[in-house]
Amino acid sequence: MESDDDNPRLVRQPGRLISFSDAVFAIAVTLLVLEIQPPEDFRHLVRGLGALWPSYLGYALSFLLVGQVWVNHHVMFDRVRHVDRRVLFLNTVLLMVIAFLPFSTSLLADAIRADLGLRTAVVVYGATLWTAAALFNVIWAHLRRAGLLDPGLGSAGIRAIGRRFALALVWIGSGILVGAFVPIAGVVIIAGFLPAYYLPIRGEYGEERAAA
Repeated sequence: MESDDDNPRLVRQPGRLISFSDAVFAIAVTLLVLEIQPPEDFRHLVRGLGALWPSYLGYALSFLLVGQVWVNHHVMFDRVRHVDRRVLFLNTVLLMVIAFLPFSTSLLADAIRADLGLRTAVVVYGATLWTAAALFNVIWAHLRRAGLLDPGLGSAGIRAIGRRFALALVWIGSGILVGAFVPIAGVVIIAGFLPAYYLPIRGEYGEERAAA
């Protein structure tokens, strides 16, 4: 039996996928701040607020990481002509991982505060981000093979975006490996790739813009 994806008359535009994804990203960053609980002792409020620094750190890091994922999600889907069922499924799994990040952030902050289980917390936190990065690579590879990308992007732009996505696996993976032995160093490595991934990718706007 012919599936919907094999029917040339059915073309799914990416608009609804992007809108749904944006909503999940927005909810995820909102949940991050809800994980920060006010101190119970208001007689020593300044001290209590200062003691929450691990939660502030986790919030800032994860908010910027989710923002970076959101930026690169747009880099990917802004050049998609249409989507198929596999893209819809893979993107749903990606969003499921993003929605898990507030828990990983809370776990990391609590481990820093308690000074216990920090290695495990860093590995769980890094593994959440690494899984998201892996799904980016899987989705991008499928978009290329299935011919779902805008032809105007060009082969150079496709390769450049693919390299950026692949590098994240190595970078985050290094942070996880180091974090399993030196937790704070692992967090620093993971955080270190944030600035680079906010930078534009050469060729992401297509061959004409790259040539200009």
